[in-house]
Amino acid sequence: MQKKTSIQTLSGLRQDLRRLLANLEGAIETVYGRGPIIKGNVYEMARKCGKPSCACSRGELHRSMALSWSHRGKTKLLSIPSVRLLELCEKSEEYLRVRDARARVSGICKEMLAVMDRMETLRREDP
Repeated sequence: MQKKTSIQTLSGLRQDLRRLLANLEGAIETVYGRGPIIKGNVYEMARKCGKPSCACSRGELHRSMALSWSHRGKTKLLSIPSVRLLELCEKSEEYLRVRDARARVSGICKEMLAVMDRMETLRREDP
């Protein structure tokens, strides 16, 4: 027969497992989206053109929006026209949400396995 403290600990571990399962379901919800996503991050670039008479040579850099992503170990850049900026920002943000959800799922699964291992240890008895 199991000790009272083991039974109480098992009860707490079951509650932990239920909580983790709810967290897992919440993280997976993010991936259910149907809209397209774009790998990468949208940001503002500021650079000099190199012409000595240009305002950028005095510190007023040329600014433009770009999408940056990694492909086969190399960083790729795409200049974004203003008419596509909002669209690409939304798709990029959704991609980041999906990647974040994936990381959370991985962490939650590791936690669930650790809880299940503790439950197994507490339930095991010698023959």
